[in-house]
Amino acid sequence: MEQPVNNPATKAALKTTLTGIIVSLALAVIKALGGIFGNSYALIADAIESTTDIITSSLLYIGLTWSSKPADKEHPYGHGKAEALIALGIALALVIAAVIIGIESIHNIRTPHESPKAFTLLILGGVILTKELLYRYVIKTGNEINSGAVKADAFHHRSDAITSGAAFIGITIGLWGGPGYEVADDWAALLAGVIITINAYLIARPAIGELLDEELEPQLNEQVKKLAAEVAGVEFIEKCYIRKMGLKSHADMHVWVNKDLTVEQGHTIAHAVQDHIQEQLPQFAIINIHIEPAGTIH
Repeated sequence: MEQPVNNPATKAALKTTLTGIIVSLALAVIKALGGIFGNSYALIADAIESTTDIITSSLLYIGLTWSSKPADKEHPYGHGKAEALIALGIALALVIAAVIIGIESIHNIRTPHESPKAFTLLILGGVILTKELLYRYVIKTGNEINSGAVKADAFHHRSDAITSGAAFIGITIGLWGGPGYEVADDWAALLAGVIITINAYLIARPAIGELLDEELEPQLNEQVKKLAAEVAGVEFIEKCYIRKMGLKSHADMHVWVNKDLTVEQGHTIAHAVQDHIQEQLPQFAIINIHIEPAGTIH
């Protein structure tokens, strides 16, 4: 079995995650300094969001390595569920960041302060572009390897771009409106907190579904059944259950064959079904097949 460091999917995920950590670290420092010297809490809130990016991406880096470990005696199905747990951790970190941003935004709305400096808009413009490009880079990898945790990390980067966009709008309103519009910056930060919370839910929902072995991809189920039916000797697919385990999937199937076949012939058909599915859909690590005699009542 492949070791995690030699697994192409894992290597691709670790590469995008490490890139995200480095970029987020640089942006967090730039935004924090810009917010402090530019008198913009929306920019500081944005820096907080980028800091959570660093933490969650670091956890993801560790989690991907762990989830890709081969199956062992204690974990016969592998360690793939760790990936879903990491995705939940990312969602939780987003909620914590949103709460911190919300509390500070409300405090600043109620406390008079100066308007942000104009140069903060230049910082935010660069941040929005950088984070959107990073999102596209990471989500591409997440879709290619079908990793919920990597997709969650990608949406975390997009939420950072969204908070920067909200800050950009708030600061623009504050500068354009003049005295009395200073709080637009803080309202923008508060709105960003709401958006981050929504993103946290969108990340957590599929992760919870994976942990509970929900049917997450009905179309994949139909594709697997269709492939199984193509194998010579298969008369009917009675049941097909699919569960996701990190970067891999597992399937349990009930396959009907001629009741007059020998045990050896039924065994051969079962292996043919397994090989055919894994050839077309290499993300399946294990396919458990139960052979049923056609024409009998179950």
